[in-house]
Amino acid sequence: MRHALFFTITFFLFPAASPAQAENVDLLMNGLFAENQPTYIGFDSVEREDVPVSANVERKYLVVDFRFNAPPANEQLQASVHRICMTLIGNRELIQTLSDSGYDMVSVAFDRRSQYDCL
Repeated sequence: MRHALFFTITFFLFPAASPAQAENVDLLMNGLFAENQPTYIGFDSVEREDVPVSANVERKYLVVDFRFNAPPANEQLQASVHRICMTLIGNRELIQTLSDSGYDMVSVAFDRRSQYDCL
């Protein structure tokens, strides 16, 4: 799996991952933050259009989606990304299941225009 923490701008949404993955992701993300913090709203499986079908790398990744009630300060945004990513990465069973299902990256989104990659 690749490890990265960089900002990307575009993503294309496709059907979500399997029900078992959904349950694991939903359980981890629900209640991760107190009220008035980013609210977990779900996740999507994303097909990377920039990677050729013939490439030896996976073309899909998972976007875990949150929303803030009001635009956060940069420090709060960074702390939220870190907390979400560390929670996901810390769950080895979930990461193994995602890897076995062909996912090579997990990203965090707070709006429909941008996302932050965990791994």
